[in-house]
Amino acid sequence: MTTRIQINGKTMNVKAEPDTPLLWVIRDEVGLTGTKFGCGMALCGACTVHLDGQPVRSCQTPLSAAAGKKVTTIESLSTNNSHPLQKAWIAHDVPQCGYCQSGQLMSAAALLKGNKNPSDADIDAAMSGNICRCGTYPRIKAAIKTAAAEMRKA
Repeated sequence: MTTRIQINGKTMNVKAEPDTPLLWVIRDEVGLTGTKFGCGMALCGACTVHLDGQPVRSCQTPLSAAAGKKVTTIESLSTNNSHPLQKAWIAHDVPQCGYCQSGQLMSAAALLKGNKNPSDADIDAAMSGNICRCGTYPRIKAAIKTAAAEMRKA
């Protein structure tokens, strides 16, 4: 079966069953490997992408749910680490193992898209579904605040 979806601004026809998890379509069919498989149960957030601007767990989102919608992956932030979140992640030395970071960044991007001056509570709420096994939560929060400040200047 063929499903028409838009990923990072490119419309494409994907050959996969409608119940195929979006994660595997993104990685295996489209070849964008920045979105990671973590738990497969939508509990860790490593597979977070945006579906029509809203963060979703792609491991549990069927391809059929993305039909005719806009899918945004980590690759869309920037190709040269120039996005304010990427710069802040580097400045605050956020990643340790790095495995969860694409999901963390996508959740943070969704937060900052709608809230340019998030409180600690806003950040905690937006990021609560993303697990970092290395425990870099204080650095993640600091990086989000730094990116928000940078985005307010723009």
